[in-house]
Amino acid sequence: MPEAAGADPLDTARAMWAGDPASRALGMELLDLGEGRAEVAMTVRADMVNGYALAHGGLVATLADSAFALACNSRGRTTVASGFDITFLEAGRLGDRLVARARETALRGRSGLYDVTVRRDSDGVPIAEMRGRSRALATARGQE
Repeated sequence: MPEAAGADPLDTARAMWAGDPASRALGMELLDLGEGRAEVAMTVRADMVNGYALAHGGLVATLADSAFALACNSRGRTTVASGFDITFLEAGRLGDRLVARARETALRGRSGLYDVTVRRDSDGVPIAEMRGRSRALATARGQE
């Protein structure tokens, strides 16, 4: 939705985050939010590891996706993912605090491009790199 006069564009992202039970259930914490950027943390729990005792890739991707969602909704328009690609670089382990930092790299009309880096907080080692593609929803029939 377009930004209302005087409205804070971050309110769209804040409202989305407040209504996000999936991120809450995984213990995610919003660390930073600004226009075109967000940072979210999650600690790898015992129920988040795979059969090799490593952080489950799907949950690392979920952390990255949550940071991406906040960043692409930080411009005051309701925005959804149109897709993302993730590359795993290093394994996360039980007890690791992972921090996902998303930043907007391009915004053209209703389409956006975002890069997200997930790092292990203790040593700053990159765990994963994600590139997300977003699409802002039209506010009314035929509007962009």
